[in-house]
Amino acid sequence: MAVTIAITVSVTLLGPAAPRAAGPGMSAAVQTSAVGALFTLAAPGKLGRHFCTASVVDSPMGDLVVTAAHCVGPNMADRMAFVPDYAAGNIPDGIWTVTHVLMDSQWTSSRNPDDDFAFLIVSQPGSTASVQQLTGGEAIGIDMPAGRRVKLAGYNDSQDALISCENTAHLVNGTQFELQCGRFAGGTSGSPFLATAGRETVIGVLGGYEQGGLSTSVSYAARFNAQFAALYRTAVAESEETARTRSTTAPARDAVR
Repeated sequence: MAVTIAITVSVTLLGPAAPRAAGPGMSAAVQTSAVGALFTLAAPGKLGRHFCTASVVDSPMGDLVVTAAHCVGPNMADRMAFVPDYAAGNIPDGIWTVTHVLMDSQWTSSRNPDDDFAFLIVSQPGSTASVQQLTGGEAIGIDMPAGRRVKLAGYNDSQDALISCENTAHLVNGTQFELQCGRFAGGTSGSPFLATAGRETVIGVLGGYEQGGLSTSVSYAARFNAQFAALYRTAVAESEETARTRSTTAPARDAVR
C-alpha cells in the first residue's frame, strides 16, 4: 500500500516555494528551490567543491534534507554543507552546515542498494528561520507505484547549474525505480525523484542499483520503503532532540523592557 508522509508543521511554506529567476544560461523551468548541492567545507562557512545533490523534506523542525547514503558518511558531519537552489555561484538561501548524518543499518552493515538513502540535519548559526521555511519541503511517498510521471533534478560535478528532466518511472525487481533521463552524471547522486501529480512528492533519490546507474541516460533510485519510513522517524526524533539541546544551552537573554 502506498503511503504519503506530509506532516503539518507551523512554518511559512509547506510545499516547494515558487520558482526563482534562473541563473545565467539556465531555464527557469528547471528551478526547484528545495533541491540543492552538497559541498565540502574548506573552512567553517567557506565552500569547497560540490559533489552530490540533496533536497529539503517536510519535517516538524524544518531542518531535514534527504540524499543518497553512498554520498555521505557519519564522519562527514560538520565537514559538508547544503546549499539550496544553488545556481552559478548564487546562494539565495545561504549555506547550511550538516550537523548530523543518519543512515539505515542495512546500508551501514552491507551497503544494500535498496537502502541507499540518508537524512541530514542542517543548521545555520544565527538564522531565525529553518531551511524549510525558506525553500519549502517536499512530501515523502512510501512504496509508491511505478508508472508515475517523475521529475529528476540535480547538479553534475562539472556544472554549476541545476539540470532536470521529466519521464515515466518504471519499477525494477520491485525495489528500484528506473528513469530514462539524459545528462545525469557524477554529482547528481541524491537527486530527488519527484512525483509531479499534485504536490511534489519525493519517492526515491538517485542511487541504489549501480549507485544510480552506469549510464548518464538511465538513472535508478531505491523505492522508499518501510526502512526509509523508520529512518525518517529516527531523523525527526534526532532533530527535535537537537533543537531541545540547543535551546537549553543557549545563553540567557535579558527581557525586553
